[in-house]
Amino acid sequence: MKKSILSITSILLFVFVGNAQKKTEDVLKKLDSKSEVYGGIAQNIWELAEMGYQEEKSSALLQETLSAEGFTIKKGVAGIPTAFIAEYGSGAPVIAIMGEYDALPGLSQEAVPEKKSAGKAAGHACGHHLFGTASTAAAIATKDWMIASKTSGTIRFYGTPAEEGGSGKVYMVREGLFNDVDIALHWHPSSQNAASAGAALANKSAKFRFYGVSSHAAAAPQMGRSALDGVEAMNAMVNMMREHVIQEARIHYVITDGGKAPNVVPNFAEVYYYARHNTRDVVIDIFDRIVKAAEGAALGTGTTMDYEMIGGTHELLPNLTLQKIMHDNLSKVGGLTYSAEEKAFADKIAVSLGQKEADLATAKNVQPYKTEARAFGSTDVGDVSFTVPTVGMGAATWVPGTPAHSWQAVAAGGTSIGKKGMMVAAKTLTLTAIDLFKNKDLVAKAKAEFIEKRGADFKYVPLLGDRAPALDYRN
Repeated sequence: MKKSILSITSILLFVFVGNAQKKTEDVLKKLDSKSEVYGGIAQNIWELAEMGYQEEKSSALLQETLSAEGFTIKKGVAGIPTAFIAEYGSGAPVIAIMGEYDALPGLSQEAVPEKKSAGKAAGHACGHHLFGTASTAAAIATKDWMIASKTSGTIRFYGTPAEEGGSGKVYMVREGLFNDVDIALHWHPSSQNAASAGAALANKSAKFRFYGVSSHAAAAPQMGRSALDGVEAMNAMVNMMREHVIQEARIHYVITDGGKAPNVVPNFAEVYYYARHNTRDVVIDIFDRIVKAAEGAALGTGTTMDYEMIGGTHELLPNLTLQKIMHDNLSKVGGLTYSAEEKAFADKIAVSLGQKEADLATAKNVQPYKTEARAFGSTDVGDVSFTVPTVGMGAATWVPGTPAHSWQAVAAGGTSIGKKGMMVAAKTLTLTAIDLFKNKDLVAKAKAEFIEKRGADFKYVPLLGDRAPALDYRN
C-alpha cells in the first residue's frame, strides 16, 4: 500500500514539475515570438540616440509599450521628465527591473564594420537602447507569467535616464522610490555572457567654472585675467596630485570651454572632472582635494571659481544569493549563435580591434561563475544596491573583444547581433524574476545577506548632495 501511495505521489510530482517547466518554456517561446517587435523598439531608440535627460522620445516609446501591456505609468518621477515607473500587480513581493536608454555624445556611427559617422551628435556606444528594451520585455514577460500562473505580487519597471554621468538613479533613490522594493534586477550590454558578482567604482563628478577678465591678448595683456589659465593651473596641480593618491584611484577630465579666440583673453573657461575609487570615502577625500586645487588655481591666476556637482554614485554592493540564481538562469538560456552574415560582420569588427577574427565561442558560451570582481567603471546602480538587494548580468550584444564606449559597440548594437544578445538578457531577467516570485525564502535569504553586508545601521547619503537633477548637464 505504501509503495502505491509513493508511486502516485511521484507521478503527481512529475506532472506538477513538468507543467511548471512547460509554463516557463512557454514564457521563453513567447519572448522569442516577439523578438522582432522588441528588436524594432531597440532599433528605434538606437536611431534616436538621445543623451542624458534628453531621452524624451525613447522614454515615451518604452512607456507606451508598457502601458499597452496593462502597466500603470508614473511619469516624470524624482523631478526628472524622462524618468518613470511602470507597475503591474499589487502587494509583495515587489520585484523591480531597471532599464536605461541614454546615449553618449560624440559617438555617432552607423551599423557598419568601419568607423563612419551618421552625422548625429550622439551614439549608443554603451548599448542602453538594448538595455531599456530587454528590461521592458522581461517586465512584460514576467507579468504574462504572473497572470497565467495566478501569482500575486508586483512587477515594476524603472525607467532610469542619464546613467552616463548624470546619475539618474541616484535622484530616484534619494526620493525613496526604491524603498518598498524587495529585489532589483538589471543587466548591461557586453562583449560576453556573464552573471558573476559585479563591482563598480564610486564616483564624484563636477564642472569647475573659472571667471576672468577679457582684454586684447597682444595690445593690453596686462588688463586681462585668463580664465583658461585658471583651468590649466588647476589641471597641472591635479595631475601632480595623481602621484599622491591611492593606486586604484582614477581621475580624468575634459576642458569643455577654453575660450573662443586666441587674441581674446578668455573671461570664462570650464573643466569637467571625474574622481573614482572602489570605496566612496576615498572618492570623497580625493574630490575635496580637487576642489582645493581649483581654489588655489583661481587665487594664483587672479580669477574666481565656482563648481557644480554633476554626478555622484556609490560603489556596487554584490549579493551572492541572487547572483548564483542569475548565473544559473543565464546558463539555462545560453549565449547566441552567429549567422554567416553576422560572422562576416564580426570578423571585420575584430580586425579593427587588432584581432584576426571574432571569437564566436565567447558569444556562444557563458563565462564561469565568480564570486569576486574588479571594478573598472561606475554606475548609478551602485546607489540602488545600497538600498535594496540588487543583481545583474551582462549579455554578448557586441562582437567579442569590443570595448564599451567605442564606435564598434555602436555599430554592433545597431545590428541583429545586438538584438540577439538583448533577448538573452530578457530571458535571463524573466527567469530570475519568476524564481523570486515563486520562492519567498530566496527573497528572505537575499535580504539577510544584504543587511549583513551593508550593515544594519547604514544611512544612505547621496554623493551628489541635495542638488536638483542636473537636467542640462549635456548642454
